[in-house]
Amino acid sequence: MKNIFKYKIIHVATLAILLLVTACETDFDNPNAATEDEAFSTREGIIAVTVGMQQVYSTSGVRWIVETPAITTREGGITTTFQNMIELEDGGTDLPNFNSNVKGLWSTMLSVMRIAEEVELNTPEIELEAGTKSGLIAYAKMFRAMCIVNLAQNYDQVIVETNPDNEALFVSREDGVRAALLLLTEAQALITTNPISDEFISEVTLGNIDVPNTINALLARYNLYVGNYDLAIAAANSVDALSTSVFAYDSQNVNPIWNRVNNTAPNFKPRDNFGLPAEFVFDPADGRLSFYLIPLEEFNQNGLPIEDLAGFFDQITTSIPIYIPDEMELIIAEANLRKASPDLVAATAALNNVLTDTDDVFGINANVAPYSGPNTVDALLNEVYKNRRAELFLIGTSLEDSRRFGRPQPGGVPMNYSEERNRNFYPFPDTERNSNSNTPADPSI
Repeated sequence: MKNIFKYKIIHVATLAILLLVTACETDFDNPNAATEDEAFSTREGIIAVTVGMQQVYSTSGVRWIVETPAITTREGGITTTFQNMIELEDGGTDLPNFNSNVKGLWSTMLSVMRIAEEVELNTPEIELEAGTKSGLIAYAKMFRAMCIVNLAQNYDQVIVETNPDNEALFVSREDGVRAALLLLTEAQALITTNPISDEFISEVTLGNIDVPNTINALLARYNLYVGNYDLAIAAANSVDALSTSVFAYDSQNVNPIWNRVNNTAPNFKPRDNFGLPAEFVFDPADGRLSFYLIPLEEFNQNGLPIEDLAGFFDQITTSIPIYIPDEMELIIAEANLRKASPDLVAATAALNNVLTDTDDVFGINANVAPYSGPNTVDALLNEVYKNRRAELFLIGTSLEDSRRFGRPQPGGVPMNYSEERNRNFYPFPDTERNSNSNTPADPSI
């Protein structure tokens, strides 16, 4: 991993610094010679690297985060003969360690983690406005946390700190999520003490990402994953429902899911009914169906019904949210149901806020009748699961959700396309196993 990380850090820094420097200077020897030291020792360099970190995550990273579990959990059906996609849809025990999605998700998250670690390490040594310094360090911690949990959602053991000598240690996925929660808590403390500066917003996030609300949303999501239900509820309640945080795209840095689904040679398309089995019935008037799906009445090569994709993936430059506002209501509902003393009233109220929504800031409005099913924990959890799939469609959480809600286990036999998911976790990539002797044994399924 050492050489890949170093190349990516220098490459990102060089490109970003070049854009900054060449706008105002014409007298230099080699515009492509920005060193790693320059990237991490100057104001311009550290800001450029941070912007580059965000760019790598939002383009390359988001592709793997969304696409890989989408095929495994039947959110999408393949429409290509590329072997990596065939292997993913076939699933089972035959999924190889060299599958490019398995490798791409792993290596991109570790690459972004490495860049974030360097930003976090070097920023304190640079003379910066207090709110810019706190913003850069908090942002790096936030991206580290997101990368760790993206790994924990898909692999049963994860790395929480990279190692340049290819000796990174593995921890359980649960401990990985707890490490991410600590990073987010540290980030939150930093920007509470020194609020993010206008300089940071204008040069790094460009107003696209509301860092304080994003941190709270991620705290809510990750606390839910490890069973900290009261903390999840508190964090979810603190998120401003009118605030948005998105990855923005342009003609040079295109929406990566559009690029996989809606280009002239799509690799996959969304499944009917959000990929859920027929037991999950949606009101035909549910606005989330028309928000995300365009009726197609076709099947893929394995006989899976597919649709065309709309929502956040309909144009080359459409922004993709980091979190969906109504995810917070669904976290509140689920956490209240899973507490030692379930609160069905609070859970139902939060669920109904989603079902009856007509003014979502992104336009994801179910706008249907309130919940009227059985007033039991199990029935309400099923309804929460169904609504998570509809609200959070293709956001990258589907494999985590499928396991957490106890959906049917995969049998391990490849090409069983009737299964709700065809893996529990992915095998560790051969690139990691071949370079890091600490790599654990692969999960059986």
